[in-house]
Amino acid sequence: QMHLVESGGGLVQAGGSLRLSCTASGRTFSSYTMGWFRQAPGKEREFVAAISWSGGGVYYADSVKGRFTISRGNYKSTVYLQMNSLKPEDTAVYYCAARPNWPPPTAAREYNDWGQGTQVTVSS
Repeated sequence: QMHLVESGGGLVQAGGSLRLSCTASGRTFSSYTMGWFRQAPGKEREFVAAISWSGGGVYYADSVKGRFTISRGNYKSTVYLQMNSLKPEDTAVYYCAARPNWPPPTAAREYNDWGQGTQVTVSS
């Protein structure tokens, strides 16, 4: 099992930026597809972005395309989510997740390992 720890969440005004990090341990990080999901109160967990093991493949939800950027540093076993032009509707708990294969499904049930989440709150 891969152990995942997210960080970097916080409170930001609309239009601002945040950078989330997720550090992995326990398995060969560089072999895994990594994804970011989010869950707002009363809503289902939704796909945000994913990146292939090499970083050569990326995939985004339409709602964040052009504003969010996913990247990874395999030498640090870390995946990042740079979030720009944040909107109040981006408010949620953000989770990172891992799965061994690419391309990435958008269903949360297809991911094997999860972090505990980090809260992102965007004020209007």
